Amino acid sequence: MQKAVETPREQAGAPLLGSPERVADHLNNRIFFRLFQVANTLQKQAVKELGVTTVQWAVLGALSDPRPTYGVSVGTLADFLVVSRQNLDGVLKRLERDGLVERVTDPEDKRGRVVNLTTEGFAFWNDLRERIFQFYDQAVRGFKFDDRVALAHYLNSLQGQLTKVSLEQPRRERKKGRKRS
Repeated sequence: MQKAVETPREQAGAPLLGSPERVADHLNNRIFFRLFQVANTLQKQAVKELGVTTVQWAVLGALSDPRPTYGVSVGTLADFLVVSRQNLDGVLKRLERDGLVERVTDPEDKRGRVVNLTTEGFAFWNDLRERIFQFYDQAVRGFKFDDRVALAHYLNSLQGQLTKVSLEQPRRERKKGRKRS
């Protein structure tokens, strides 16, 4: 009897298709792919229905909090929103261009700068907020209150677990493609 030739998957030590590890891998892949799709759908629908990107929406919402009356530093805002400072800077530039936010000297540290909503930004946010509540209501229409609580709980737990991910093996560098002339 001839021995079957191993596939590259088997050579790499991948679990067999019907094994419990393999089923868990497929389920995990499905969960994270669905999160990816949900995030992209939210982005697409936010732009279509509200006229703002999800990051703009989050920035305006964070800055609308009346407690930090003197503004929020870019670093603090980036950390709060879990975005890079570079990505946030581009968003802030567009919001500044539209007259919704401004960067001013930090009154507590003259070397620093903070971001504030402008008067126009507050008015824009107040109008947008009402539409956002309608957006939320339609998006979760089929969810019972307890389902919403559970979903929020599990998403919070997942975010916490994601911050703890630390793979033992160093990440593999991608091969750079050849430039076409």
